Amino acid sequence: MTTSKNQAITYKNPEVPDDQRPGRSVHLPFGFGPIPKDLANKKIFYFDIDNCLYRRSTQIFEMMQVKIHEYFKHNLQLNDEDAHNLHMNYYKMYGLALEGLVRNHEIDALDYNSKVDDALDLHAVLHYDQDLRDCLIKLKETHKFDFFWLVTNAYKNHALRVVSFLGVGDLFDGLTYCHYSKFPIVCKPMKEYYYNCFELTQIDYKDPTVMAKQYFVDDSEINVKAAYDLGMGHVFHYVELDSDLVKMKNKPDFAKYYGTGDNSDKSKIKIIRHIIDLPDVIE
Repeated sequence: MTTSKNQAITYKNPEVPDDQRPGRSVHLPFGFGPIPKDLANKKIFYFDIDNCLYRRSTQIFEMMQVKIHEYFKHNLQLNDEDAHNLHMNYYKMYGLALEGLVRNHEIDALDYNSKVDDALDLHAVLHYDQDLRDCLIKLKETHKFDFFWLVTNAYKNHALRVVSFLGVGDLFDGLTYCHYSKFPIVCKPMKEYYYNCFELTQIDYKDPTVMAKQYFVDDSEINVKAAYDLGMGHVFHYVELDSDLVKMKNKPDFAKYYGTGDNSDKSKIKIIRHIIDLPDVIE
């Protein structure tokens, strides 16, 4: 990964050294931010990465859970049951299991990253996705957006690897990621994560008219609700599984966030069933 003086990021994935197809090499003109001040309050489309740019059925999430479980088990010297319970407890309490490890066990977050996220065999499950690429290009060609920005709860290494494997590394302008090396770790759905992202992209999040212009897509229910509550005007929830949709519709706050769930209410969160459906629901 190289960084130029103007903060642009270029990353060539060593796991696909001979692939010359577009998007295999990642180039982010504004890197990790900030965007120049003279480009403040533009219309930005914020994209989550994991289980959003690719389908949950790739089972990367499950692969990661195995790595996390092993990390809890071996580094904290726990049996399987205790490791699982503590993992789940920290996830529910902090949003990231890693946060609990850092707070309560003085775990080196970058060591964790090297043995969990960076150790995932993404090459085996992520492939060049022409449909995804075509979808993003179609959105760009509408000229409705000034910038495409990646937002993830993963560390930067994982994010860059994923977009490279998918072949979309040249279609985004920047990336906001979880700083595993900082304490406390700030992640979605914490307001501080979103505020930091808005500051890096020069969005005045205190101005409702500016926020109303922003777009956001994520597969996480708590993340899209947080974005909606902050006033983002166009929020999309990628719900891949029918079972998840049924659970959502049975919650008492469903109408508050989704209306009837048929995307007819432009003021509510819109539900999509695949990321490539985005062009069909963009206003």
